[in-house]
Amino acid sequence: MKKLILWIKQETVLGIALILAVVSAFVIPPDIEYLKYIDFRTLAILFCLMSVMAGLREIGAFEAMAQKMLGKVKNVWQLVMILILLCFFFSMLITNDVALITFVPFTFIVLDLLPSGAKEKWIIPLVVMQTIAANLGSMLTPIGNPQNLYLYGKAGISLGSFIWLMLPYTALSFLLLCTFAILKGKDDKARVQVAFENIVHITERKKLIIYLGLFFFSLLTVAKVVPYGVSLCLTIIVVLIVDRKILKKVDYSLLLTFVGFFIFIGNMGRLEAFREFLAEIMEGKEVITAVLASQVISNVPAALLLSGFTQETETLIVGTNLGGLGTLIASMASLISYKYIVREDGALKKKYFLYFTGANIAFLLFLLCLYGIIQ
Repeated sequence: MKKLILWIKQETVLGIALILAVVSAFVIPPDIEYLKYIDFRTLAILFCLMSVMAGLREIGAFEAMAQKMLGKVKNVWQLVMILILLCFFFSMLITNDVALITFVPFTFIVLDLLPSGAKEKWIIPLVVMQTIAANLGSMLTPIGNPQNLYLYGKAGISLGSFIWLMLPYTALSFLLLCTFAILKGKDDKARVQVAFENIVHITERKKLIIYLGLFFFSLLTVAKVVPYGVSLCLTIIVVLIVDRKILKKVDYSLLLTFVGFFIFIGNMGRLEAFREFLAEIMEGKEVITAVLASQVISNVPAALLLSGFTQETETLIVGTNLGGLGTLIASMASLISYKYIVREDGALKKKYFLYFTGANIAFLLFLLCLYGIIQ
């Protein structure tokens, strides 16, 4: 029982998805239509991307690049700016959760190298902004986060159209993050020079080339140039040959969460009364509905759920991306940073939560105002 409770705490969203799928199966008994519910293309691309990112992290590719960038830092605001923008730009390609898994622990190492008192001053605002940066940078590309990949395929738009759709919000986010770094850091006159005791080097160049090649194939699949089956088979075969333990680091719970929601949404979509009810509620209010839903169930499940009941997929893309701001669970990636903070110093939980919530609401309001202007 203790193991079950622990599992539920660790995999709450997956548990909800599976329960919804099972309950809906009593309403709509399993049949051949179930296979049509599942978006195998999205699942295959997610698997490929997660495998490649796990491989690149394993050989130290991201940490090595970050150390080289920080070697040229001269003052605090530059340091803060780089640590935030690392999450912002990397999340566009390696996803928001991988960016935080990589750079938040790295940030703790950097802060420990600064003069006395600097870590206490910067740890909360810096990690909060890194989290916001990862969630907002990731919205620019289809591979930045799971719901983008799914909605991009469902919308049937080009890669350029997707980027153009999210570019105004990403640009404003970039300006807001830079403004924070400059204003927050300008009063800190301390000059710094970060010197790492342990320099991270990319351990195996051949693996770097191989993983980058697989990443390129994944991008071609996202752009609908290479069939997803080809990339999936190629990734599995190559990873098995190069480093099979990487396959253990894939987030299979996320893939199962998608399957659970696909089944639930498919079954509910076959109930005409429910479909018409939800579609009527959402009509003309897709963005605000997506933002509000994300605050409660997070933006990935919100995207999966709402996409089955509206044709305004592009608007839903905007809504679920903005919906990643707000509560601690609005984006599941935000929980990664929170767990790292608690592990670093449990006494910071309350202060971090309050700072996180205030900053997220402020960013969300700015971006919703921009949406109102664009519309």
